[in-house]
Amino acid sequence: MTTTATPTTATAPAPPAFGLGRTVRLGVRRIGFELRQYFRAGDQVFFTFLFPTVMYLVFATIFTGDTGQGPNAVSMATYYLPGLIAGGILLAGVQGLSIEIAVEKSDGTLKRLGGTPISPVTYFIGKIGEVFVTAVLQIGLLIAVAVIVYRVELPTDAAAWGRFAWIFVLGLITCTLLGIAVSALPRSGKTSSAVVIPIVLLLQFISGVYISFAALPDWLQNVASVFPVKWIAQGMRSAILPDEYKAAEMGGAWDLGMVAVMLGVWLVAGLILSRLTFRWIRRDG
Repeated sequence: MTTTATPTTATAPAPPAFGLGRTVRLGVRRIGFELRQYFRAGDQVFFTFLFPTVMYLVFATIFTGDTGQGPNAVSMATYYLPGLIAGGILLAGVQGLSIEIAVEKSDGTLKRLGGTPISPVTYFIGKIGEVFVTAVLQIGLLIAVAVIVYRVELPTDAAAWGRFAWIFVLGLITCTLLGIAVSALPRSGKTSSAVVIPIVLLLQFISGVYISFAALPDWLQNVASVFPVKWIAQGMRSAILPDEYKAAEMGGAWDLGMVAVMLGVWLVAGLILSRLTFRWIRRDG
């Protein structure tokens, strides 16, 4: 009796999956790697990290004097500070991150990572950590320049700094998730700046970053109110400017409840969109 061997097809074993603890540890370790990559790119450091401070120097130098009347009038340097802080949060979370991810999709970095046991969670812990560290340094530099160069007087009460803290954290998380989602728009790494920067720049102009929000036409204020940057800037003004300045806002109030609601809505939208659009490689790759 003869025995016929049945041919079998060898399959490569799937890479082992890491547990949650190791996934988080690797993600935390990756933050240092991401930061080194970030600061080695000179153009990125200038156009993302230093850009809010450079624009603040330009505006605070050109536009001098005080805005408003009475004992609570503030200098133009003080008035521009909250908007530029909001712009810095947008640049760190949306512009910087979306361009980084688009480039890494295009140059094969994400494809190579997809062939390793590293999960997207590890990758994004590194990216989110990079965004938070650079944003804190970026805003810290901006505030230091405002205080040292232009003698801006910062709030002294704990409530104002509490508002600053939660608006900063909520706004940065929201912009980070939106940055992940926006990274799906560019068709290649070469076109990522051309796609992302005009969107970010337009949002800044209509959201009270470079131009007083009260000076915009009503219809443009309504358009800007759909997007999160306007609410971050409004929240930052509530933390830094005297309470009398709320009269210039839509509705004549800081409306911090709506700030929290709108940022929360965009946070959820960013989470859903980033989950739906992110792939280790492009669908057409």
